[in-house]
Amino acid sequence: MKKNMPRPNTFYPLYFDHVHPYSFWQNVFTKEECEKIIDLGTSIPLECGETVGNNDFRKSSVSWIFPDPEINWIFEKLSHHINVINDQFFKFDIFGLAEGLQFTKYEAPDNKYQKHTDRLFNTLTRKISVTVQLSEPETYTGGDLCLYQEESPTTLLKSQGTLIAFPSFMLHEVTPVETGTRYSLVAWVTGKPFR
Repeated sequence: MKKNMPRPNTFYPLYFDHVHPYSFWQNVFTKEECEKIIDLGTSIPLECGETVGNNDFRKSSVSWIFPDPEINWIFEKLSHHINVINDQFFKFDIFGLAEGLQFTKYEAPDNKYQKHTDRLFNTLTRKISVTVQLSEPETYTGGDLCLYQEESPTTLLKSQGTLIAFPSFMLHEVTPVETGTRYSLVAWVTGKPFR
């Protein structure tokens, strides 16, 4: 290299895909559809929502909804909106709802789900966690769905029929329900392992 010639640039930047922290879509389900899902979820025997270890970590009741010709409208509506959100925001390699839908009931005075992620080990790779708000927000207090990107949480929308989606590796919680009952529908979108 000749003296006084500019040195060539040796740096080549890496370009990362930006993953949006969360997305939401209001009025995915109508009031009447939310009530139908609540009727369906409560007609199936509810069981204690379980976690490994600390019994105080999660307090809720759940039932499971699986594909069936009479209720496939729920899955069809969810899959459409999830695909649109994934295409616009997350851009994950996904293939389906492999675990069914979890109908969840949180009751006052203390039902909750402390800070956690939805990732599992040695099993299906959960990529997107989805929550649909089924209750009217004025029918309960507390029971906030909160996401943690930093120390302070982001409290998400509570409007009935809203679908909220976020990467399954994000830390989140449902704060204790203080009055009334919160109903939600939860799904996990699976795909190939992250690389």
